Amino acid sequence: MRCPECTLALTLPPLAHRQKALCPRCGYQLTQYRNQALDKVLAYSLAALCFLGASLPFDFMIFSSRGQFQTISIPLSISTLMEQDYLLLAAVQIMAIYLLPACILLGLIYLCLFLRRDRYPPRGAWVKRLIYAMLPWSMAEIFLVGALISLIKMNDIAEIHLGMSFYAYLIFTLCFIAVLYYLDEHQLVEQLRHSGQERWQKAQRQPKPPGRMIQRTWALLLAATILYIPANLLPIMNTRLLGRDDPSTILSGVVKLWQNGSYPIAVIIFVASLLVPVSKLLVLGWLTYSIQRQSRMLKKWRTHLYRITDFIGRWSMLDVFVVAILVSLVQMGNTMAVYPGPAAIAFAAVVIITMLAANSFDARMIWNPKLDEK
Repeated sequence: MRCPECTLALTLPPLAHRQKALCPRCGYQLTQYRNQALDKVLAYSLAALCFLGASLPFDFMIFSSRGQFQTISIPLSISTLMEQDYLLLAAVQIMAIYLLPACILLGLIYLCLFLRRDRYPPRGAWVKRLIYAMLPWSMAEIFLVGALISLIKMNDIAEIHLGMSFYAYLIFTLCFIAVLYYLDEHQLVEQLRHSGQERWQKAQRQPKPPGRMIQRTWALLLAATILYIPANLLPIMNTRLLGRDDPSTILSGVVKLWQNGSYPIAVIIFVASLLVPVSKLLVLGWLTYSIQRQSRMLKKWRTHLYRITDFIGRWSMLDVFVVAILVSLVQMGNTMAVYPGPAAIAFAAVVIITMLAANSFDARMIWNPKLDEK
């Protein structure tokens, strides 16, 4: 095989339980072998899918203030956003926390059921590619953290209780994390190849040649930078209390949390919504520029930096989920209500575009910048 990040040709030795194989040049983890991993992926996928379905029909949170009560379920949360014409926020929420995780789980269950019988699943290569394409956009754990932050933010002015759906979604998230822990792409590929050598080879597409992605990455970074300005200057959320509006930007929301003594939450929001997006834009810009200059310095360090940037970038969606949850939860007319600000749309677009920019960046060119010329 070849390392996916530095293209070094490698021969993998047999691995014992929990042993990892790392690329000797760039340090990329090629695979990790675990005994009975396929059975565990199947078991946790089935459990996760059951709890995901169980989180739909019940109350997610219960909000009470001044004798008034408001309950929210996840389907109601999405429909509330759609009724207020915030279709992008509704689409992001339903795709990231329900549809994509469900499709990933169904795809894994499908593959595992065939592979356990040592049979090649029809269109198995296509299903495997689809699963790994959807994985970065599944944000169940980020949504759950956003729900907890929403609870803390509103705790001073109202009572919030957790419903049965919250606990069902919590167990689903833990099971989903366990699925990802036992899932290994290389081991899955080997099992697919072993179950149907000829059908697997026929289904393989020629890998895309590296390079010719620099212009696309620059275009996406430019678009994200332009959108990041209104995302920080305009209000991301507007709170109406007894007929008075209190708009807040991302930074002012962090300041309020800090002043109220919620220091850990203030730090989390600051890192996820301010530090991470700026760092990601700067790092991706610098990496792209270094490739254009055909720099051969600090190759391993730049590769590690790209991995970190690509991993943490999705957590910037945290503030968007907080706004979406509060908008759905707090709707009591002029007494108390929360509405998304124009910055919510801009910031969601920034996160999506920066993720696309990271996906379009070709880490192989760090090790061979001249690949862009081929």
